[in-house]
Formats: sequence, structure tokens, C-alpha cells
Amino acid sequence: MVVETNKENININKKVCEKEEMIFVEGDMIVPDSKPDILSVINTSGSICIYKKEIMDEKVKIDGNIYAYIMYIADNSKDNARGINVNLDFSNIINVPNCKENMILEMKTEIKSLECKVINGRKIRVKAGINVKLNVYTNENIELVNDIKDNKNIKSLNNTTSINSLVGFGNTKAYVKETISIDNTDNLAEILKVNIRFVNNDTKISYNKVLAKTEAEIKILYLTEENTLSSCTNRIPIVGFVDIQDVSEDNSCDTNFEIRNIIIKPNNIEEHSIYVELEAEVSCMAFEEKEINLLEDLYSPVEELKCNTKQINIISNKQKRVEKCSIREMINVPELENSKIIDVDCLPRISNFNKLNSRINYEGDVDLNFVLVNNDNQVNIVKRTIQFEQIIDNIENIEQLGIDTNLEVLESDYVLKEGGDISADIVLLFKVDMYKYENINIVDNIEVMENNNLEYYSLVIYIVKPGDTLWKIAKKMRSTVEDIVKANAIEDENKIKPGEKLYIPRYAKYA
Repeated sequence: MVVETNKENININKKVCEKEEMIFVEGDMIVPDSKPDILSVINTSGSICIYKKEIMDEKVKIDGNIYAYIMYIADNSKDNARGINVNLDFSNIINVPNCKENMILEMKTEIKSLECKVINGRKIRVKAGINVKLNVYTNENIELVNDIKDNKNIKSLNNTTSINSLVGFGNTKAYVKETISIDNTDNLAEILKVNIRFVNNDTKISYNKVLAKTEAEIKILYLTEENTLSSCTNRIPIVGFVDIQDVSEDNSCDTNFEIRNIIIKPNNIEEHSIYVELEAEVSCMAFEEKEINLLEDLYSPVEELKCNTKQINIISNKQKRVEKCSIREMINVPELENSKIIDVDCLPRISNFNKLNSRINYEGDVDLNFVLVNNDNQVNIVKRTIQFEQIIDNIENIEQLGIDTNLEVLESDYVLKEGGDISADIVLLFKVDMYKYENINIVDNIEVMENNNLEYYSLVIYIVKPGDTLWKIAKKMRSTVEDIVKANAIEDENKIKPGEKLYIPRYAKYA
């Protein structure tokens, strides 16, 4: 006979696998006829554009390109610094165990290295190393039993637990065009370097849509027709509406922004400006924090039961922390004598972190690349590295949590002092996502087997063993917690000690 039960449906976002891999992209670049010969490369910068991602059985295919700028010293007596733009197309297949079509892919890419080798004055070889982090999820609807209907012969052990149930996943594309103004006294000759990053990410939820907002911060170093270097920084707002059915304001969202395509070039229509086109992909997973009544165990002291159990993986205790880390450092740069700072790349990275005593301890480095110009208008690149430490504390149950950390430069300022010293004030922003993956057992398909003849009552003495609870004893001895408590006048059923003798009223089979 099938036992009547109450059931509940939950939507589980199960992580199938995660993979981190370095891929390398390489290609040769011929210097355009309009550019002078290359003597040596002094700086490289680039952005990754991903225009297609495809999940296949056991594989993930990525198509994209690296939008790179190479700044070099020209091999002539007139020009000191020039630049060329390089597009490196790539298509890579990464082996990812257990992934299947139609699963959800979360991906983050980062350029770890961008190297240029001068083959001759008109040809260079470019090699880029891209770090790819992949998380693959499957969306699974689970029906679980949370209560037994009107069967006094069955004893059940229930527990209320909180999970982060997946509401839905969606993505969209956002497209913007913008004109970036430069100094009115500058006549733009060519672009030497471009850095792009997304800042000020935010989400708002209403009417089955997630409004995802960010700003693309674009920093450009350029050469004027007067052969001087200058720079400009501009932020372009990007907005995308992601459709997710049944999403509500109480839900939390994990949102990611990724460049699909970009065009940056001197504006041929409007003077003293740079034309920008940018296409971004916006992806979002929405979660609902939900309490479920979980049936952990059951038995009957008078009937034989048969039930199926299975283990599922859930996400719980999702939380976000945002912390600032302020760095103040005096950097000695003797090369700065008779020079000025034109541009600074600030590149932070976490080298190590550990979880201990309710806190996360971070260690890392900040690479600073200074672009300097002396009185003779000669360009020099100076590199320095400074260290930082950061502690994020007051985190409960930290040893059980998974940690994902995104590190951004919130603001930075560099002041040139006498004697070649630079006062560097840097504020880093730690965005920490914490979550708990845990396995839980669920019960379904409960049946009462053919009833056996049972002796209604007997009494035995049981000696409590380490790890015993009254529930475990009652189930093992075919008794009930209520009967054991009554027979032994137990005041607190959670306080029994190993070695203690208990009288156990039990139901036993006839011989």
C-alpha cells in the first residue's frame, strides 16, 4: 500500500562541473604602409571579445577575438612612439567532463599575458594567454516529500532547512554608440592604448524582468599630430533587460557582463573626439531564498516500510560582501627625473587567500605600469609592484562556504614628488560571493509492506552508545521517542549520555 504524502517542488541549480584552463592565441601582424618601421615594442594592452559560446557533450566551444593595441618605438628620427591595432581571432574547444547541451554556462575570461616579438621592422608576432574559468550548471526540478498524511503508525523526523532555489536564467545583448571628447587643443593622430573594464554594476527587478546596469570605463592613450601623448577616460552607461519568468523583488541575482564586440577609432565627423561602438552580453541567474520542510527519516514500530531515498546537491546560505582596501605607498622611480606621468595601468591580483576563524585572509600584488614622457618627448615605461593584505571577518560557518572573489580598482591617484618619488593612493574593491554546497537526502515512494504478526509490547534494557539519539534508538528497537521518554521519566530528550541505561518499550515480532 502506498502511503499518502505531502510533496513540494523545488528548482535546483546544480553545479555539474567547474574547469579552469589557459588557452593561447598567436598570430603575425604586418605593419600597415602608413606606419613607420618598428624598432621595439614598449607596451601592449587588450580586451577580450567573446561573440559565441556553445555547450556540447563533454565540451565547451568558445569563439572570439582579442582587441589589442601595441605601442612601439618607431625606427626613425622623427617619431618617438606610435601604435597599431591588432585583432587576434580564436576558436577553442575545452574538454569539460559531464556537461551536456542545454545546460547553463557561466564563464569568465582574463588576459594573463600579451607578448610581442619583433620579427623585422614590418612584422611582429603576437601571443596572448587567456585564463578561462568555466562553471556548468543544470536546472533540475525536484519533487520531495515533506510530510506524511494521517498515518499514526509512521514516525517521521522532519527538519526545516533554507535553500537558494533557482528561479530562472536569462541573457540579453546591449548595444551602445558613444562619442568621447578629448582636449580641444589636441588634434588626434592615432590611438596608442585602450583599457576597458565594467564598473558600478547594479540590478533592479520588476515585472518578470531584471534591469542590469553597468558602466564601461574606457581609458585611451593617444598621440596628437603635434607628436605629444595625452590620455582621456570616459564611462559609458550600459543597460540590459533580462527576461526571467516569476522573478520578484525579493530574489537575489548573479549578473555578468561580457564584451561581444568593440570598435574604437578617431571620429571622422566630429573633431577632437573618438568614436566608440560596444556590444555586451548580459547574463543573469535569479535565486529565491526558500525554507523547505524536509523529511529526513521515517519508520514504523508496527509496520514494515519500504521507501526510496536519493541524494541531491543544493545551494544554501548565499551571501555577498563588499569591502574596500586602501593602499598608500611611496614609490621611488629615478627614471622620473625631468619626466611627467602620462598614464598608469593599475593591475591588482590575489596571490593567496585562506579561511580561518570566521575570516578570510587575502594576500596580493598590484602591478603599476607608468607611461612617462621626458622633456625631449621621449616615452619610457616603468613597472613597479606593491603588495597588499586584506581581512574580511565576522563570517559564520566559513569553513563550509565556497568563496568567489572579484577584485576591482575603485579609484587611484598618483602624485609626483621631488626626487623621483610617486605618492600612490589606491582603493581596491573586494566583491565576495559566498555560498554553501551541501548534499541532502530526500525520501519518496513510501509503501507499507504486508503486515506481519506483531507482539504489541515488551520491555528491554538498552545501554546508550556514543552517537545515539532517542530517534535512532527508537527506530532501531521498534519503539517510539514518546514511549522511551515516558518509561524513563526523561526531562530533556536531547540529553542522554553514553553508558546510560534506558528502559525501551518495544513492539516485537512473534517468533
